[in-house]
Amino acid sequence: MTFTQLGLREEILRAVQDKGYKETTPIQAQAIPAIQQNRDVLGGAQTGTGKTAAFALPLLDRLSQRESRDKHPRVLVITPTRELAEQVGESFRNYGKYLSLKTATVYGGVKINPQIGVLRKGIDILVATPGRLLDHLSQKTLSLKNIETLVLDEADRMLDMGFINDIKKVMKHLPAQRQNLLFSATYSNDIRKLSEGILKNPVSVEVATRNMAAEMVEQSVYKIEKRQKRYLLTHLIKDESWYQVLVFVKTKHGANRLAKQLSSDGITTSAIHGDKSQNARLRALDSFKKGDLQALVATDVAARGIHLEGLSHVVNFDLPQQPEDYVHRIGRTGRAGKSGAGISLVSSDEKGMLQRIEGLLKKSIRVNRSASFVPEVLAPIQGSNSRPPRGPRQESGRNYYPSSGSSQNQGQNRSRKPGRSQFSR
Repeated sequence: MTFTQLGLREEILRAVQDKGYKETTPIQAQAIPAIQQNRDVLGGAQTGTGKTAAFALPLLDRLSQRESRDKHPRVLVITPTRELAEQVGESFRNYGKYLSLKTATVYGGVKINPQIGVLRKGIDILVATPGRLLDHLSQKTLSLKNIETLVLDEADRMLDMGFINDIKKVMKHLPAQRQNLLFSATYSNDIRKLSEGILKNPVSVEVATRNMAAEMVEQSVYKIEKRQKRYLLTHLIKDESWYQVLVFVKTKHGANRLAKQLSSDGITTSAIHGDKSQNARLRALDSFKKGDLQALVATDVAARGIHLEGLSHVVNFDLPQQPEDYVHRIGRTGRAGKSGAGISLVSSDEKGMLQRIEGLLKKSIRVNRSASFVPEVLAPIQGSNSRPPRGPRQESGRNYYPSSGSSQNQGQNRSRKPGRSQFSR
């Protein structure tokens, strides 16, 4: 289906054309007509499926048909993270650039007074994170009395992050009569319960098999001893000329450490996580999008909402605790019909997590190996009698780089490039 078949305003079609889009994605083809008919919608869609345009386009079309009665917003989009709020706000502005509608984005981590100034001037669309939205409501710098449509974007992540009570508080400020749109990549019992309490006779739109990874993503696993992960990652990025690599880690400290290590290896890298200021995170994202950074290291929460067209590689430096998060992570690549690669570096203590991910996917992930990688010779862990690693060996038919024991490939290690330290940096 083409966008012209949807009956959207000429100004919106021009903006869509400017983005280079001609045909709708499956979720757009199904969701846009339902939203135009003022139906509630329960949407099941992974990241990268065109979900934001699926609700932004019809809402912009409807709002443009009549002017606002006052300065209060008529559409409210609630997102779990600042990055996603920025992404959604940018989409509304891009698709509505030939319209006179105004969009504001509010989230925590930045000063509230500039946001108050924008709200006072009057807006049509508000994109917000739950915490900062409640701040504005408590300070009476915002009224939601004119909200015609509520959108809960990535509702599963909002529940995971503990925002359910904040969402319930926001609901008390909304008109009883309104359209409700709820989008989620996964369906848990909590999501079903939330949707039942908000949506009225919804149209169900599901375009991807639940919890399935993007079909265009080539998935692979490198089985590697934990202390060798950093060296293997550096080798892969350089040896295979990866650019715009998004690397997921478990902790904020781990993100900082890995970014520093990759930078010392000559790979331009930055880290984003919850302890970074919003301005620092936006600067890092902007540099990554421009190609000034080769790698971006992120925690799950900070990476939520990252939208990068053409992102080639997503690396799980640490496997996620929840299998569903693996799907979210690798869904950052392989978008809009383009191929991408999802690579996981798996240590022996992560075997169980890998098995749970494969159970969710209902298939095994291909085990890969870099034939040209030579493991670093590392000092033994303090208190251990084990010898340093000497090279790769087979474990249960799968490739592992062990922390001790094997003496094979000693010649390979001796042929290491001069000046390369044998100790972990």
